[in-house]
Amino acid sequence: MNRSLRILSLLSVLTITFLFYNAINKSVSDPKTSTHKTYKIKSLKLPDNLNLAGERVPLEISDVRERMDRELLVNTYWQSNGLLLIKRANKYFPILEPLLKKYDLPDDFKFLALAESAFIDETSSVGAAGMWHFMKTTGKEFGLEINKNVDERYNIEKSTKVAAEYLKKSRERFGSWTLAAAAYNAGNYGIAKRLKSQEVDNYYDALLPDETERYVFRIIALKEVITNPKKYGFVYDQEDLYTLAKTRTIRVDTAISNITNFAKKFGLNYKEFKMHNPWLRENKLNNKSRKLYEIKIPIK
Repeated sequence: MNRSLRILSLLSVLTITFLFYNAINKSVSDPKTSTHKTYKIKSLKLPDNLNLAGERVPLEISDVRERMDRELLVNTYWQSNGLLLIKRANKYFPILEPLLKKYDLPDDFKFLALAESAFIDETSSVGAAGMWHFMKTTGKEFGLEINKNVDERYNIEKSTKVAAEYLKKSRERFGSWTLAAAAYNAGNYGIAKRLKSQEVDNYYDALLPDETERYVFRIIALKEVITNPKKYGFVYDQEDLYTLAKTRTIRVDTAISNITNFAKKFGLNYKEFKMHNPWLRENKLNNKSRKLYEIKIPIK
């Protein structure tokens, strides 16, 4: 590049830079185009009736109010995540709600499941899996089959039953659903040890590990936002929400040597089959014990 071209290029860059910064300065100073005229981040007013399973959040306690405010702000202004959770809730709540009722667990605990897994099929960094994020040891302790071939932590019906058993036992031990939810995060032993050493019997009076400090508040914030989405600025049409295909159930008490071929008998490919039966972890079902399994087949 010769000298005259280099000079022209430099002048062009300087001109573009000048125009860019001039436009920014104008938008900041011009009340018609200033950001604060078109986009506002508002402080939220905490509702007085916030509760978990009917147990009131004591917002008159200053640190409780601040922690509740934090989670409500995070779950309101992390808009992309909030909208995804609303869409997934429409897909899975209709499955969870009758199960919670069947196992005598308050309906609010569907928000605990949402807080745990965000309703996505991923294993946590510590090995918790499924909608309810059970560890292997806990799942096996409560009777779930967990091996390389089958992992019933991914079976919504069976894992919800186990979650209900765990939470109800925790409630019997601690006397409140709020502490039961905290124990789901920190473990019954961990919560009991903290309560005893601090001589308190209430979640809101206890100093707990950071994650558990936020845990119950996040569940309550999700409940508030997803129950009242328009109040918090989420706008969508019903067709924007996710739905789950209707299914029928078949019972199998034999081995399946190749799930891909088995799925083809029902007009499904492997992916379609696994989406409705994620508890089958391999391309086969060994079933040496001739156990009776229930398999879901989508109705097309």
